[in-house]
Amino acid sequence: MRKKNLLFILIVFIAQITFSQEMKEGFTYLETGKYKKAEVFFKQILEDFPTNKTAKLCYGRAVGLNGNATKATTIFTELLDKYPSDFEVKLNYAESLLWGSQFQKAKSYYKNLVDEDDQSFSALLGYANTLSNLKEYEDALVYVNKALKVSPGNLNALVSKKYMRLGLANSKVTDKEYDEAERILNENFKSFKNDKETLLNLANLYLISNQPEKAKEAYKTLGLNPKNKLISLNGIALAHHINGKEKLALATSELALASITESTNETEKNQTKERYIQALIWNNKYSLAKSEIDELFANADEPENWMLSLRATLNIYKSDFKKSIEDYNLILENDSASFDGNLGKANALKASGFYKNAYKSANNTLDFYKKQKDATQFIKTLDKQFTPFVETKAAYSFDNGNNKAYSYTVNSELPLSTKFKLTGSYNYRTTSNNVLNLDAKSNNILLGASYQLLNNLTLNGSLGFTSSEAENNSFNQLLADVSVNIKPFKLQDLSIGYKRDIQNFNAELIDREIVQNNYILNYSLNTNFNLGWFTQYYYTSQNDGNTRNLLFTSLYYNILKKPSLKGGFNYQNISFKNQVPTIYFSPSKFHAVEVFINLIKDENAAKEKEWFYGLTAATGFQFIEDDERQGTYRIQTTLGYKFSERSLLNFYGTRSNIASATAAGFTFTEVGLRFKWYFLGKPIYKK
Repeated sequence: MRKKNLLFILIVFIAQITFSQEMKEGFTYLETGKYKKAEVFFKQILEDFPTNKTAKLCYGRAVGLNGNATKATTIFTELLDKYPSDFEVKLNYAESLLWGSQFQKAKSYYKNLVDEDDQSFSALLGYANTLSNLKEYEDALVYVNKALKVSPGNLNALVSKKYMRLGLANSKVTDKEYDEAERILNENFKSFKNDKETLLNLANLYLISNQPEKAKEAYKTLGLNPKNKLISLNGIALAHHINGKEKLALATSELALASITESTNETEKNQTKERYIQALIWNNKYSLAKSEIDELFANADEPENWMLSLRATLNIYKSDFKKSIEDYNLILENDSASFDGNLGKANALKASGFYKNAYKSANNTLDFYKKQKDATQFIKTLDKQFTPFVETKAAYSFDNGNNKAYSYTVNSELPLSTKFKLTGSYNYRTTSNNVLNLDAKSNNILLGASYQLLNNLTLNGSLGFTSSEAENNSFNQLLADVSVNIKPFKLQDLSIGYKRDIQNFNAELIDREIVQNNYILNYSLNTNFNLGWFTQYYYTSQNDGNTRNLLFTSLYYNILKKPSLKGGFNYQNISFKNQVPTIYFSPSKFHAVEVFINLIKDENAAKEKEWFYGLTAATGFQFIEDDERQGTYRIQTTLGYKFSERSLLNFYGTRSNIASATAAGFTFTEVGLRFKWYFLGKPIYKK
């Protein structure tokens, strides 16, 4: 009897060995990722051995890894019914939940497995991966570290840990915890030196946190591997752009373009062409960019989204917003979640004056990309445009005619919607002349409103009064300021208006109560080749029977963008019907020509706790009647500090010897202090 038992055991043992040898081919398919072949193989095995647990486990894994997670879960559920306490079956069932993205269900199941065996490497790693998929990265790292204690140096666990760190760092970037995100990413280099994905995430962190030099170094490190040369150069070009170095960005993109070979994969080839065209646009080389984009479209059966985005970007830079919006709509038809499509459209809509729709597109971006920095900043900037503010100015001025003046001004805007706002201003001014022993003061109050009738048409109107007291005269007069602002064509602005005010430059003029009715035309033209032209015309009728024609025109060239630097020529022509030189400057002929240069870092471009500034210097000649020409100069300066996104303070000053409304051959100086405060944190319509 004993010999029979031993014989039976031997037969079973031999059969098992033989069966394992038969399944070795299937195991190899699983190990090498040939899941379709593995699925076919183990299905055939099960036809001959339908109850074999190992074959069914392998078949379930092959099915799941081949993309049919639901079927795999069903197979493992059947095995669980048959082997409810088998830990290996439980592990495979749990893994199938991961394949099917049933992360919440997998989380609770894996937790039970870890409680059952806290030294199971597979259970610990599976639980860590589940937590990672649920974006619970900190807990995931705890459990992957436990898995690594069980199996030190395990490559699968180290790879999982790398991606957990990438996920955690990304969440820190979203929350603007940049230093912590940097620390987490650098941890990856301990196990994976110069890891490509980590370097890309690190470079992106530096770009988002406005550290372009660090981003450039990260991209350079990435480029140490020749396989990453194009990715490295494209990244360096972007870092140069963020740093305002557009020529270097273009030079780097040209180098990347020249590095494309026949073996370059299509994705990197397209990314390189895209960056090159972007660099052309950044450098205002619009004709070249258009030629490159046209070639892309000509060679494509169906234009891809990145091509449409390039064309849309070019049209935004050229201020052809209508065409840009059309392309962004095409992008969103192809992919409603497109970041470029949603936020690009928001920018084009804002520039076109469609503010409500701009908000909508920006919010769409945030629906798909939670807390995304650019979209969040876009909404913040748009909010600021419609946030109530108050602005105060205090100034002191004097001239070589012994006139002195002190003034205090308060302006305020109260937007009630994106289309309608209330405005108000108050000005108190005192002026004196100690030689003539004259003093005067005036109080001006204006209340008004502004309404955007169409996206390119805005109506403005203010009405108020002045109350003035002078040596021999005290009076009240009506003040008015009405205008319509139009954007007739792209890159053009036109303003037509009427303004009723009082000459109040000095005490003598206030005493004479000279009312001016000004009919004003302003026209501005910009171009895509950095040339600009501004023209202003005044026709003024006065209650003393005099009239004035004033023409001012300026032709300028934009030399730099950051900081803004432009230079050009100004011309001014003034003529009065009647000459009353003993009362005010009123020549029948006056011409002035000057050359100027203007350097400015705009307060809107300044960040929180940052300085801003402006300097204009001009010199030229003026011609009064038939007199000899006279040399002129003009200096204007501003220096300010932005305390926060809601408040700023700046000093300003001006000095000039150009003839004014009062006299020729004089010098005028004014210095002042200005404070601006957004007294609400957001627009009224958002409260």
